[in-house]
Amino acid sequence: MPGQFEPLPGGGAAVALDEVEISIIRSLAVQLLELIGPGPAEDATDDPLAELFSEGPSEPPADPVLQRLFPDAYSGPDVEATSPEQAEEQRQYSSEFRRFTENDLRAGKRDNALVVIHSLDALASAGKGGAVLKLSVKESRQWLGALNDLRLAIGSRLDVIEEEDTDLLYRLPDDDPRKPMVMAYLWLGGLQETLVETLMP
Repeated sequence: MPGQFEPLPGGGAAVALDEVEISIIRSLAVQLLELIGPGPAEDATDDPLAELFSEGPSEPPADPVLQRLFPDAYSGPDVEATSPEQAEEQRQYSSEFRRFTENDLRAGKRDNALVVIHSLDALASAGKGGAVLKLSVKESRQWLGALNDLRLAIGSRLDVIEEEDTDLLYRLPDDDPRKPMVMAYLWLGGLQETLVETLMP
C-alpha cells in the first residue's frame, strides 16, 4: 500500500503515508486554500435564496494558476474565434458564465482542500511515524478533486501545458531549482491515478 491508494472492502480507499508525506500534502492543500481565497462571510446573509443568486466575478483572475483552476468557458485553444466580433461574443459569454458559476466552483474546491487538511490532521494526531489514511467513497472523490487542483496549480507554475511538457520534467538535472516541485507534481500524479482506479466499478 505505500505510495498508492488501494480500494477498501465496501468502497473507499486507503493509502499509507509517512510523516513527511502527510506534511507535504497538508502544506500544499493549505497553500491551495489560501490561493483560492476565503468564502463569503457566514453572516453576510441569512437569505439562502439571495445567496443562491449572488454574483461572482465576471473577469478572469490575474494569477495564471487561478486562470488554470477557473478557465474561461468559451475561449481557449479549443475554441477558435474567426473574427473580432466572435472573439468579443465569446468573451461576453465567458464573463456571464463566470459570474454565475465561479463562486460555487471556488466553494467546491475550498471544501475539497479542507477535507484533505482535516483528514490529514486526524491522521497525524493518531501518532508519530505515519499511518494508513482511510477514506470513504465521498472523501475519496473530494481527495481526487483536491489532488487534481494541486496538480493543475503546480503544473501551471512549471508551465506544463501538454503531455510532452511532462516528459521533459523527467529529464531535469538534480540541481534544477524546480526539481522539488517536479517531484511533488509527479508523486501527486501517481496518487491521483491510483485513487481513480479505486473509484472505478
